[in-house]
Amino acid sequence: MDPRAADWFRRRTSTSDDWPLARVAAAKAATGARISVVIPARNEEATIASVVGRIGHDLGGIVDELVVMDSLSGDRTAERATAAGATVHSVADVRADLGVQAGKGEALWKSQFVTSGDILVFVDADLTEWGPHFVLGLLGPLLAEPGVALVKGFYDRVDQTSDRPSTEGGRVTELVARPLLALHWPELGAVVQPLAGEWAIRRDLFAGLFVPVGYGVELATLLDTLAARGPDAIAQVDLGRRAHRHQSVHDLGVMAAEILRVADRRLPGRPTGVGDSVVLSQYDRGTARWQERPVPVGERPPAAATDLPEVS
Repeated sequence: MDPRAADWFRRRTSTSDDWPLARVAAAKAATGARISVVIPARNEEATIASVVGRIGHDLGGIVDELVVMDSLSGDRTAERATAAGATVHSVADVRADLGVQAGKGEALWKSQFVTSGDILVFVDADLTEWGPHFVLGLLGPLLAEPGVALVKGFYDRVDQTSDRPSTEGGRVTELVARPLLALHWPELGAVVQPLAGEWAIRRDLFAGLFVPVGYGVELATLLDTLAARGPDAIAQVDLGRRAHRHQSVHDLGVMAAEILRVADRRLPGRPTGVGDSVVLSQYDRGTARWQERPVPVGERPPAAATDLPEVS
């Protein structure tokens, strides 16, 4: 491991056990920070009420805003999230003048226009094994250490068929994202799960970053935080276990292409935020047909910009 990564790992890694409710509540009171928890969701009617309900019930004294960003769902996600106590916004309705994209990054970017928290905590909607300690763990370093601006979660991914930890839920992480970091950003080589969907960030930092509209949002934020504020602004927290739905290999191929495109844009001399088209050709042996899969490569400009163009 790169010496810089090893040093960062020792100083900037904690566990959710280090951040019990009482400690986080005291740190929040001391800082006066407002907390917004944002849950991006697309067709997650089976799990969204549970995620919203547990956060609202267990962390009502910590969380000032609990917002679900409905990413063009075709099911009852919005209805069930509202019934569970969340404020729900459709990405199509938020800054409709800027158009809408069907991607996770789009939902996170647009959440900045309908929340007011000093700290934004992002939690995926498809969790089936988790706990409110996810939110507490992500908040802890940000509330306790003024120099920390981004906190990444990591966890054991659980194979739902065997109830055992598995790497099968992190194939793009292990085969694409972490090798990219080791090659080009070795000071981030100790980030365990750079693509984890559970993370927290200071609003003033996120508002100044380009945001990919799709799956590349997590890696882009990590790399851009490093560039803007250095490795000491990044922390990570072990959140224990996490179970969620796994993706097909073909879907993972599109995700991997997004990650590679995000990284390519952020290599020295490459223009950030400039769009082009990428199409991934995939062969389905079951149907003996080719499928052309467009790869989301657009990026939204910083939300803090006074004159926001549509996605580039």
